[in-house]
Amino acid sequence: MARMTAAEAAVHVLRKEGVDVAFGVPGAAINPFYAALRKVGGIDHVLARHVEGASHMAEGYTRTQAGNIGVCIGTSGPAGTDMITGLYSASADSIPILCITGQAPRSRLHKEDFQAVDIQAIAGPVTKWAVTVLEPAQVPRAIQQAFQLMRSSRPGPVLIDLPVDVQMSEIEFDPDTYEPLPAYKPRASRAQIEKAMAMLDEAERPLIVAGGGIINADASALLQEFAELTGVPVIPTLMGWGSIADDHPLMAGMVGLQTSHRYGNATLLESDFVMGIGNRWANRHTGNLETYTKGRKFVHVDIEPTQIGRIFGPDYGIVSDAKAALELFVELARERKAAGTLKDRSAWAESCQERKRTLLRKTHFDEVPVKPQRVYEEMNKVFGRNTRYISTIGLSQIAGAQFLHVYKPRHWINCGQAGPLGWTIPAALGVCKADPSAEVVALSGDYDFQFMIEELAVGAQFNLPYIHVLVNNSYLGLIRQAQRGFDMDYCVQLSFENVNCPEINEYGVDHVSVVEGLGCKALRVTRPDEIVPALKEAKELMTQYRVPVVVEVILERVTNIAMGTDLDAINEFEALADEGADAPTSIAQLT
Repeated sequence: MARMTAAEAAVHVLRKEGVDVAFGVPGAAINPFYAALRKVGGIDHVLARHVEGASHMAEGYTRTQAGNIGVCIGTSGPAGTDMITGLYSASADSIPILCITGQAPRSRLHKEDFQAVDIQAIAGPVTKWAVTVLEPAQVPRAIQQAFQLMRSSRPGPVLIDLPVDVQMSEIEFDPDTYEPLPAYKPRASRAQIEKAMAMLDEAERPLIVAGGGIINADASALLQEFAELTGVPVIPTLMGWGSIADDHPLMAGMVGLQTSHRYGNATLLESDFVMGIGNRWANRHTGNLETYTKGRKFVHVDIEPTQIGRIFGPDYGIVSDAKAALELFVELARERKAAGTLKDRSAWAESCQERKRTLLRKTHFDEVPVKPQRVYEEMNKVFGRNTRYISTIGLSQIAGAQFLHVYKPRHWINCGQAGPLGWTIPAALGVCKADPSAEVVALSGDYDFQFMIEELAVGAQFNLPYIHVLVNNSYLGLIRQAQRGFDMDYCVQLSFENVNCPEINEYGVDHVSVVEGLGCKALRVTRPDEIVPALKEAKELMTQYRVPVVVEVILERVTNIAMGTDLDAINEFEALADEGADAPTSIAQLT
C-alpha cells in the first residue's frame, strides 16, 4: 500500500474517474489540495476570477460532451457560498458537477473560525449530496461515492468539503487498484414499452416531447430513429433542443410561453396524444395546464420517479433512463415496421410541416437603432450547422430560441430552470475548454454580460476563443417587459451618460473598452448592414488572437419579444411574416 496525504489520494481518485480539467480559485484552506494537484499531475487547471464563475465553467464543461463531469475548486467559507448558484443551476438541469471546498480545521469548526461556514448544510438543498469529510481515510471513498451518485438515476451535482487538516493527514491508499463504482439507471420493461406503444397506436395526431434527459442520456440518435420509424413529429423542449435537427422533416417546433415557435404551439394544440421522454413539463413550456392537457392523452417517461405526476398526472408513466427506454421503443418499432403494423402518419407530419412553413415571425427589419429580430437573422447567415450556442436568460435568450437554428445535441447549451444572470461567459469558457475545436457563440443581453464580465480575462489568459454576441438596449429588458403588467418602468434602466464615451449616446457602459481592458477583442455595430461584416471580422480576430471576441449590437431601447400567459394567447407584439422575404433565414427558407 502507498502512503500519501488524503488530498493526494483525492487527486488520484479524480484522475481514475476520468477528470483531466478543473476550474477553481486557490486559497489557504484548499492549498493542500492544490499542492496535491501539483504533485500528482494530470489535471489541467483553469484559474477563474470568481468562484461562481468556476462553478459555471464546470457546468459548461459537463454540458458539452456526454460523460464529462466538470470539477470546480475553492477555498473555505465564501468560495463555497459563491458556488451555490452553480450548484443550484446544475441541480435544476440535472447536470453533474463536483465542487470541492476547503474548510477550517476540524477543531475550529464550532469556534466561528475565519471563513468557516457549514457549507454542507447550505449546499444540501441544491445537491444530490453535500458532506464535510471529517476522517482522512474516508476522503477517497467519499469522492468515489460522489461520482457514483452524480452518474446514477437523475444526474446532479455533489459538494465535498475538506477541512484543511483532513487534507494534510496521511492515509494508506492504492490508486493502482482503484475502480469506479457502477452507476444505477432505472430501465423500462418490455411490457411497459408495449403499453405505451399501444396508446400511441390509438392516437391520430401524436407528438413526442423530447426533453433534456435525452441529451443527458446521449440518446438523440435513438430518438430520431424512433421518430422516423413511427412517423411521429417531435417537439423538443428548450433543454432538449438539438436532439433532432431543426431542419428534420419531423421536427415540429418548440412549444411554450416564451422560447417557442408559432408553429410549435399550433401543432401542440392540434395534437391528441403526447409522449414526453426525459422532460419535466416546465411551466414555461406548458403554460396553463388546462389548455396544455385538454383533449389529449399523455405518456411520461422519466428517470426520476418523483417527476411522474409532479406537474400533472399522465395517463401512463414509466420510470426509466431515456436511452434505455428508447432502445426498447426502437426495438418494438422495428418489429412492427417489419410486420407492416405501424400506422401511416405522413398526413399528420405534413400538416405539421405546413405550419412550420407558414406560421412565422418577421425578422427582416431595417430600422436604426437595430431591432433584435434582425440580429438573429444575420447570425443565421454567418453561423452554420456546427455552431455551439451558449445562453442563459433574458429577452436575448428568448428571441434567440425563437429565431436561431440548432442541428445537433449539445449545440444549444442553456441554463434552463435557474437562469442566473452572468452564467453565459463562464459557461462558454467551460465549453471552449471541453471542445477546443468547436465554433462557440455566446448570446447575452447587456445585464447578463455585465454580471460576470471579469471572466473574459480567463479566456484571454488561457486562450479560450469564442464569439460573444452582445445585444445592448441598456435595459433589464425582460423585467421591463414583465413590468408592463404593473404599468411601470421602474429600476430597470441601465442607461446613463458615460462621460468617457459620449458616442454611445447614453447607453451607459462602454463595453468595448472594458472588454479590451480584459485582454479580449471587441467590435460595436449600430446598423443592420454592419452585423454580418462584424461577425465575419470577429471570426478572423478570434483565429488570429485566440481570445474571446465580443460583437456588441446597439439595439432600440424598447422591444417586446413574443410571449404570453397561455399557449393559445401569445402576444406577438411585432408584425408577423407574410412572405419569405419577411423571414429570410427561417428554417423553412433554408430547407
